[in-house]
Amino acid sequence: MADPILELSGLRKSYGALTVTDDVDLAVKEGGIHAIIGPNGAGKTTLINQIGGQLAPDNGHIFLEGRDITTMAIHGRSHLGLARSFQITNVLPGFSTLDNVAVAAQAHAGHSFRFFRPVASEVTLTERAMTCLETVGLAERAAIRAGALSHGEKRALEIAMALATDPKVLLLDEPMAGTTHEETTRLTETLENLRGRFTILLVEHDMTAVFALADTISVLVYGRIIAEGAPSAIRADPEVRSAYLGDEEWSGEEIV
Repeated sequence: MADPILELSGLRKSYGALTVTDDVDLAVKEGGIHAIIGPNGAGKTTLINQIGGQLAPDNGHIFLEGRDITTMAIHGRSHLGLARSFQITNVLPGFSTLDNVAVAAQAHAGHSFRFFRPVASEVTLTERAMTCLETVGLAERAAIRAGALSHGEKRALEIAMALATDPKVLLLDEPMAGTTHEETTRLTETLENLRGRFTILLVEHDMTAVFALADTISVLVYGRIIAEGAPSAIRADPEVRSAYLGDEEWSGEEIV
């Protein structure tokens, strides 16, 4: 069996007496889509922030392709192939859609920002940015100011910006948050098209999207993983139903 591309071992984070990440072990297989679900307050974003480097764990280790990155700075993780999106859109609203992606590519390459002229005027950056926009279905919106995009388009733009950093692993923190049903469907299709090209660790509340996309699902409750397995196993797990999905018959509709 191949080693996981991303692995967590005994990861722990506390704030005073409150333990938010409780000795989490996690192994993410290369090329797959691994979802983390759980109720509000379960510690999902805290966990993703530790993986991404925005937050330091108190104990435990994070490995990317077998390399310990637990204390590595965010930019170092990025250069090793770790990219993430956030719960709240994180785009430059005054820049064009194309420029947003070109800036992400430029920053990843370690170039200084040159705001006195559009970074997308550089051919290499433009070509790379356009390829990423095509991947997420935004090529026709390249010249539009990012602030004028719909909420769902902004979420797709964030994915394009992450792709511009040449990632191996994508950390996606609730990419469907605030999107309409139509936008969620498009984003689900976009992520499905990325399957096998990138490893995706997906934190998401939309259960329809999770069960459509995930190869493996981990259920986080009060900072501890209480179950992990294929979608069919998670759907049928009585502990998961009691702690998160509810006791009612559940057919895959979103749990709020």
